[in-house]
Amino acid sequence: MSTVTGLLPLGLARVSGASMVPAYYDGDTLLVRYGVSIRPGDPVVARDPRDPGLVLVKRAVRWQDGGWWLLADNPYAPGDSRQFGAVPPELVLGRVVARLWPPRRPLRRRRPT
Repeated sequence: MSTVTGLLPLGLARVSGASMVPAYYDGDTLLVRYGVSIRPGDPVVARDPRDPGLVLVKRAVRWQDGGWWLLADNPYAPGDSRQFGAVPPELVLGRVVARLWPPRRPLRRRRPT
């Protein structure tokens, strides 16, 4: 789930939940480009076909049955094409181009003592 703000062609989406872990975490703010071509492997923002008022962040896996097969990166998370099937292209709003916030610190390597 996410909330979307902004004007076309760029906007922001805030991640809600753990369906896209490890790529995106709850509370991450994403930069989204709207109205662009989608390719397999792209993270996307789409309206839930069961409730178009709900916006989802998922990964476009393949084109199937006249729509995009969208899956969560977290295989244990519900709410993707395994439950609702292929998503019509008009419900796929845009492609995630970057995670903006919060900044992630690189892991520090311990120095041998």
